[in-house]
Amino acid sequence: MLRIVTTLFCALMYFAPVQAEDLSSQDKSAVQQVISGQLEAFKVENGPLAFSFAAPVITGAFKTPENFIAMVKRGYAPVYNNQKYTFGSAAVDSLGRQIQHVTIVAADGKRYEAVYALQKQPDETWKIAGCTLVEIPGTDV
Repeated sequence: MLRIVTTLFCALMYFAPVQAEDLSSQDKSAVQQVISGQLEAFKVENGPLAFSFAAPVITGAFKTPENFIAMVKRGYAPVYNNQKYTFGSAAVDSLGRQIQHVTIVAADGKRYEAVYALQKQPDETWKIAGCTLVEIPGTDV
């Protein structure tokens, strides 16, 4: 079940067309803070904090921080155990989510492109609604 839900989120995020829409610097900064917060929570193994950055579509699917962390460890190990990360381009997709590209260096030195989808919440905060992760070939450190 978790695999189906994860695949669905990834497919929706990955295949949604991106609009050529400018993002405010305030939104770019807020999104990067949310992603950084979750990545740093993974580093210190703080599951509840990492889960707090997830959008309702994610929290509703996984129900508990423990379920969420188990999925991340299985399907997104490079994100969970990253050495470092850098932010790349950002845009807004056709569903109104902010898309943020992040280059991840995994614990084993391999580089990955993580494409995060974030949704603005009713309280104007941003939450992570999905992530697609692809290894960048030939970029071992």
